[in-house]
Amino acid sequence: MIRLITPSDTPTLIALAEASGLFEPNQTEELAQMLDQHFNSELESQDLWFTDDDNGVVGVAYVAPERMTSGTWNLYLIAIHPDRQRLGRGGVLLRHVEQVLADRGERVLLVETSGLESFEYVRSFYRKNGYDEEARIREFYKAGDDKIIFRKAFGKSAA
Repeated sequence: MIRLITPSDTPTLIALAEASGLFEPNQTEELAQMLDQHFNSELESQDLWFTDDDNGVVGVAYVAPERMTSGTWNLYLIAIHPDRQRLGRGGVLLRHVEQVLADRGERVLLVETSGLESFEYVRSFYRKNGYDEEARIREFYKAGDDKIIFRKAFGKSAA
């Protein structure tokens, strides 16, 4: 079942991010801060956090609107617990996010990832789910590690 996250999901979401192996320790600390801010901020946020809950949290996705744009969103995080990967859960979670955004009339979803060879499976995942490589910023993350940006358009923007 895909649903919006709740405050009680936070420890499990942090553990899931750590288990995924995609994040450095400082990045999981930042994730914890982001979740805390999401639940405790007095400011209205348009950010959306989803979880794939199968008798416990097994996946997470986080999207937010791009500032100073109309209908452009960023997928900042999508992860499935390693024990549940390669079963199609990531694609189902991604399609759910896309459908929610499309139903709201949003236009574009962007996602960025590393250009390292070890991230080829991530890039392949986005290609398989209809994303096009839109841009590459060489040596963005560090020497030898490009940022690759993928794009998918919804509705009229899909043309």
